[in-house]
Amino acid sequence: MELAVVNEWVKSAEGCFARGDMNSMRACGQQLLEEVPDSPEGLALVAEASVYLQDFDRAEEYLQRFWALPSQRSASAANLRGLLAAAVFFGARYELDRAMPAYEQLFSRYQDGIRKGLSARHRFISGQPGWNEFDRRLVMRGYSFFADTCLLAGETEKAAEAAFMVSSMLEDRAAAASYFSKGLFLSNYRAADSQSLAAKHAQYGLMYPEQAGFPHDVSTRRKPHALRIGYISPDFRLHAAAYFFTALLKDGNHTDFTVYGYSTGREDHITQRFKKMADRWRDVHGRTPQEIAKLIHDDRIDILVDLSGHSQNSCLPVLACRPAPVQLSGIGYINTTGLAAVDYFLTDECCMPAGERRGGFSELPLRLPHCHLCYRPETMRELRSQGHNAPGMERGYITFGSFNSFAKVTDAMLVQWRNILQAVPDSRLVIKCKICSVPSGQEIVRQRFCRLGGDAGRLELRPFTPDYLTQYNDIDIVLDTAPYNGGLTTCDALYMGVPVITLRGRTHGSRYGASILTAAGLPELVAGSSRDYVAKAVQLANNGILLNKLHRELPDMLRNSRLMDGKAYMQDVEAAYKKIWQRYCSGELLPIK
Repeated sequence: MELAVVNEWVKSAEGCFARGDMNSMRACGQQLLEEVPDSPEGLALVAEASVYLQDFDRAEEYLQRFWALPSQRSASAANLRGLLAAAVFFGARYELDRAMPAYEQLFSRYQDGIRKGLSARHRFISGQPGWNEFDRRLVMRGYSFFADTCLLAGETEKAAEAAFMVSSMLEDRAAAASYFSKGLFLSNYRAADSQSLAAKHAQYGLMYPEQAGFPHDVSTRRKPHALRIGYISPDFRLHAAAYFFTALLKDGNHTDFTVYGYSTGREDHITQRFKKMADRWRDVHGRTPQEIAKLIHDDRIDILVDLSGHSQNSCLPVLACRPAPVQLSGIGYINTTGLAAVDYFLTDECCMPAGERRGGFSELPLRLPHCHLCYRPETMRELRSQGHNAPGMERGYITFGSFNSFAKVTDAMLVQWRNILQAVPDSRLVIKCKICSVPSGQEIVRQRFCRLGGDAGRLELRPFTPDYLTQYNDIDIVLDTAPYNGGLTTCDALYMGVPVITLRGRTHGSRYGASILTAAGLPELVAGSSRDYVAKAVQLANNGILLNKLHRELPDMLRNSRLMDGKAYMQDVEAAYKKIWQRYCSGELLPIK
């Protein structure tokens, strides 16, 4: 009888969680405790729901009561729920050193039960471990949260594995594809050169076999008309990728081209600015991929441009429906989509030189002669930078800096930073990012640096803050990450007058920095090897005259460069659009490859 009561309230609580009703989820736990006093499931439910409600005092109280119960070291379902509650509690308080072990213990207990091969029925009869559907959902929820915790801690391999695990546990194809997409995105932080990553992208493509639900009449399309270009993204808002959208919407030829914007995300004040730039605007937030695809097809879009790739809230499920005869992806993601319905990938001669192998890309490269990004920050903010002396001129020592996500910082990169600091006497390194916003995160950074022979005393760890741009005034030289280069962070540093040293890799994503610096007129800051990376940073640090000159001249230099020339950029982009449209109309590239 007691078991039936427990299962009924657990079922109700899980239903509340699925609806996002955390107050009712907690109420289910409390009702369970009234009917079954000191029920471990009830205590764990109240604790977990209290975390989601940010009631940490109550969460801690019920967790302590839970762990005070006898026999909580077994691999029982109640123990799983208690471990999840503890993990999300520590995670919500950014106690990374406690959250990650709790998650790993949860997964270990669950796998132990699976290895023992005990069925749910066996568990109910014998009281021994074995998992039912609610337990599976609980663990799946744990893997989902674990991915985000690992990303914050810089453990990107574990983060990607967790996302892939959630995908494998989901029965709904769309949900499984979404988590698989997240796993692909996270994999780029470390596996940029891995052939297995290309295979993973191809695996995603198999989740969306090419659909031919929307007919495209080539003969009608050949007739002269203003080409209809559709840009689709969840990030027409205050978002890092949106710094590169202005030229696409505003600076093109609006006579020969008609620009449509399809916004799949939530709107903000930046969205209102983008709306005024496009010829037509469609707010499609909350609609299904099929509904959005039908709207795009009904708008008779000729070329559909995806600006999200495998980033959060990906629009690729829309492109999988093939609503436009020619489709391409770029800017929002550094790697292939793996989707057969995507014909081209936007790149440039620096990131993917002509004659070079495509490196696992399923799309044909659509190369621009200059950088495939156009940095236009004025739409996003009002700050206008001015040149100034390098801060090291007054301080008497050099301050290096990295404002990239610490998830991009590999051990190999930390070694290079250690070598640079050792070669430049009295120098410092400022690391500013989210992981440095919490004590446990700062300790992770220090321990990793020390483990690789670095002196943690020469690090200055700064939390993420909205005023991060003005803090570039404290930095003499920015050190880019590799193999996952910075994009917006590199542009922002240059805009604020700070030179950036980047390492050019062997893949599209590891050449972003090289492409940006070349377009900015600074190819001499691009290193071709790890040794060259260190040498360039040290040489610039020791050349005070050049360093000061760059700080004073970079803002104006950047504003007059190809990197910020929206008109010239769009001439290249629109020439590329005309080329691929002619290919389509001539039958060189069929709608379905």
